[in-house]
Amino acid sequence: MTLHPYTLGIDISKHHLDVYDSRDATTRRIANTAPEVTTLAQALTGRDCLVVLEATGHYDGTLRRALAEADVVHARVNPEQARHFARATGKRAKTDAIDARMLAELGQRLAPRPCPPDDPARSALAGLSRRRDQLVAMRKQERTRRGELDDPLLVESLDAHLAWLDQAVTQLDHAIAELVRTTPPLAHDAALLRSVPGIGPVAATVLLAQLPELGSISAKPIAALAGLAGLAPFNNDSGAFRGKRSVRGGRTRVRQALYMAALTAARSKTILGDFHQRLRDAGKPPKLALIALARKLLTTLNAIVRAQSPFAKA
Repeated sequence: MTLHPYTLGIDISKHHLDVYDSRDATTRRIANTAPEVTTLAQALTGRDCLVVLEATGHYDGTLRRALAEADVVHARVNPEQARHFARATGKRAKTDAIDARMLAELGQRLAPRPCPPDDPARSALAGLSRRRDQLVAMRKQERTRRGELDDPLLVESLDAHLAWLDQAVTQLDHAIAELVRTTPPLAHDAALLRSVPGIGPVAATVLLAQLPELGSISAKPIAALAGLAGLAPFNNDSGAFRGKRSVRGGRTRVRQALYMAALTAARSKTILGDFHQRLRDAGKPPKLALIALARKLLTTLNAIVRAQSPFAKA
């Protein structure tokens, strides 16, 4: 854990940023535009500070890129974690200025893990992967609609759209494969990931794009850091009550990819398949056994990337 002399909390919206500086307890507002954000980031270059911001989708993209280019240490925290912290410290009111101050305080008290260095190729891969997921989801919706209609005109429209979606997904698959092939670090890590049973091209892409921490931190943090991947079951106990453990939060797409990979790994003639079978033989419910296997997959992948050694199937 690295402690910094002071922190900046930045609340992000579509059009502006509210910046709280813990040195003088002041808040100021700037436009969420490249020139304004670049000026802010450059002013922080060389200073021993930590910038804390919430993960807000694409609205924080300009800020993250500017901070990375200026070599400013910054942490991107889960909005749910930020709200829980605010409630725990008695902050019920919510304004942009209050949120910025709360993020700065969170940075001082919890010292969240800084974001890894920006990787343009990995960012591009994330964009392609995200767009592919959007089109696949859209195709699933259109197929459902297709099965509910019998009007020839509507059926023709849906068939044309489905054909376009099939082609668009195929084009993205080619673009993803080409990007990985022509980027040696991605190609190397993809080969390592795909040596593991259940990890196909889609799962490997999701892991490369959305889990850059893979191989750089230990097993428990990779599964549970800020709900990472949502595969660490949370206790639900109080007094004599023992509730069911559950998984929640984290990076939903990563969790989905690992769960689907676990379905295949469970049928493999490897230590992963044996692990799943032992759980089922011990009476574990099917879904719980698959979640446990998905977590084991994640820790195995983490170890493989760290050791730079492929999966041993024997």
